[in-house]
Amino acid sequence: MNPDDLPPVLPAEVPPEAHSGFMARFRNYFLTGLIVAGPIAITFYLTWWFVTWVDGIVRPLIPLAYRPETYLPFGLPGAGLIVAVFALTLLGFLAANLIGRTLVDLGERLLGRMPVVRAIYRGLKQVFETLFSGQGSSFRRVGLVEFPSPGMWSIVLISQSPSVEIANKLPGQDEHISVFLPCAPNPTTGFFFYVPKSKIIEVQMSAEDAATLIMSCGVVQPGSDGQKKIAALAEMANAARVANTAAPRPEPAKVD
Repeated sequence: MNPDDLPPVLPAEVPPEAHSGFMARFRNYFLTGLIVAGPIAITFYLTWWFVTWVDGIVRPLIPLAYRPETYLPFGLPGAGLIVAVFALTLLGFLAANLIGRTLVDLGERLLGRMPVVRAIYRGLKQVFETLFSGQGSSFRRVGLVEFPSPGMWSIVLISQSPSVEIANKLPGQDEHISVFLPCAPNPTTGFFFYVPKSKIIEVQMSAEDAATLIMSCGVVQPGSDGQKKIAALAEMANAARVANTAAPRPEPAKVD
């Protein structure tokens, strides 16, 4: 038989299951890498933004002779942040002494004589004392409130009880409490209102978990383990690879 008369040998066709298995593995590996690298990249970006922001504020206040870039061929990120930390620590040390307390009282009396500045300063001082003093329970408890309509529940951060003047003006005999309802996906904005204590369902959830739940619009639920999700995606990719390897491959056409 003349070899030229034989039909040409065609390459074996790749079954569609192989393409689908490859795409499934590619998708799972890509999502796994995104889950691992995404939070790290965003965390580094936000940290870098904060450091450069503080440096931009503090560096102009440092004399040129004391700046690291004066003696180094490159700038040193974070130098302004270090100076700011030491300056605030020194300020707190001085304010704790008798002379420091006297100067602080003198400054507060001076600000108290300014009509508009007085209200701003007192409000901000109370907020900072509540948040950073480590005392009190403001925004450390999480609850559910029926809002914006019956049958719909929203997450709120429980704050303090109202003052006597406000409590006397609130209708009804129930004890009220102030709450903050964050908006999704930006929890720094929201609604502040007073609600009866009997209308709040307190839940065992930290304020950090509540903020995560709100920012993710319910995608990330409290108690969800990110490592388990990554392991599940990797397991799915490995299963697809094993299934693709174990799939029987068609034998090449035989030539008579």
